[in-house]
Amino acid sequence: QVQFVESGGGLVQPGGSLRLSCLATGFPFADNPLLWYRQPPGKEREWVASIGKPKGSYADSVKGRFTISRDNTRNTIYLQMNNLKSEDTGVYYCNVGEKTPTMPWGLGTQVTVSS
Repeated sequence: QVQFVESGGGLVQPGGSLRLSCLATGFPFADNPLLWYRQPPGKEREWVASIGKPKGSYADSVKGRFTISRDNTRNTIYLQMNNLKSEDTGVYYCNVGEKTPTMPWGLGTQVTVSS
């Protein structure tokens, strides 16, 4: 059974940093591209970043501020978020895929950027 457990969210001031983690199990982790999505308040989920073997790609809105990485020994992907802005607020989710998610969603982790 595929399962995603996202963690690391919280409340941070504009300009601050957070590191999100996602433990993903139930499928061949090392063989698959993985991605982060987010859902801002009142909006649709949107793609944030993806990682293949091993390069990452990013939405224009986060390029240069966010870094996606993976640890195949721990079945975990990460999202390092620097210079956070209020528009980064939302629930962050991980999933399998290059830009389109292919599995059911986990619960996500809430990120709130506010002074």
